[in-house]
Amino acid sequence: MAWIKRNLFFVMGGILALGLLGAAGFYNYKGWSHNSAKYDQLKEIYGTLRNLTGQKPSPGNDKVDNIAAAREQERQIRDWIRQAADYFQPMAPIPNTGNNAVSSEVFAAALRRTIDQLQHEADAASVTLPPKYNFSFEAQRSLVKFDTAHLGALAAQFGEVKTISEILFAARVNSLDGIQRVRVSDDDANGPQADYFDDHSVTNNLAVLTPYQITFRSFSPEVGEVLAGFALSPHGFIVKSINVQPAGAAAAPAPETAVLMPAVPMLAKPMPAVPMLAQPYLPPGLRARPAIPPAAPPAAPPTTLPTRVPGRGGFQTVLNEQLLRVTLVVEVVKLLPKK
Repeated sequence: MAWIKRNLFFVMGGILALGLLGAAGFYNYKGWSHNSAKYDQLKEIYGTLRNLTGQKPSPGNDKVDNIAAAREQERQIRDWIRQAADYFQPMAPIPNTGNNAVSSEVFAAALRRTIDQLQHEADAASVTLPPKYNFSFEAQRSLVKFDTAHLGALAAQFGEVKTISEILFAARVNSLDGIQRVRVSDDDANGPQADYFDDHSVTNNLAVLTPYQITFRSFSPEVGEVLAGFALSPHGFIVKSINVQPAGAAAAPAPETAVLMPAVPMLAKPMPAVPMLAQPYLPPGLRARPAIPPAAPPAAPPTTLPTRVPGRGGFQTVLNEQLLRVTLVVEVVKLLPKK
């Protein structure tokens, strides 16, 4: 004890030194643990980078930056989607309230008014309609109260049916046999079967596709006008199939006369990086109209090509046009709202 008193400063310095040594050891241990964890993390990152570099395609190297190229391609695709939206403008529902809140009274009034308007348009275009035709809304024409849960869907369908009908009227087809749509309301369960066909709308990541089946009678130039009408429309139409047969044939499609086409997006004009898919057609003034066959039957089968007639000089155009019954399945493309 006396020694400690005589060497008090030495003892205090020793204790302080031991404390500092302990603190230094603890600090070194913490630093070693931190460095070890960071080293393990660095090894994991290096392993991931090595795996990515070995993949095909790889992120790139100092000469080729595949990540930057992918980002640029993504930007180009997004720009194309924004420009393509101009070719898929939505069709206004009937009635168009602006907020999808449609009442039974407003829908009933708009339904009757628009059906009358379409019937007058058909008369003006010399298009024959079935007697008292209601454009696939026979079930709703006599109602006053509707299935309010699906009035918005009915209004959207009615706007689409009106647009399709006006395309047919503009083409001046001979007659409209009917437009069939998918059932979207409980009221449709009581409608005539001729107004509907068994299909349903399909929703993907970009749009909702709603099908319609259209049956009309016309000559071949008017069929081209109908397809051109879908092509030139600012709305999105996809012609899924077309079935053409003589108007006097049975309703069942005949293999030798039925023509089935694959799904063809009908676009008004070429979009960036997308080829024009609509078939070209001649203006109405340059198309051959149905001609009366000659009194004497030709020696060769009827054809639209010039053929030489024996005993007469030059060529004579022989065209044996007949009325056609056309069935189209068309899908309306409605883009989903941007998120």
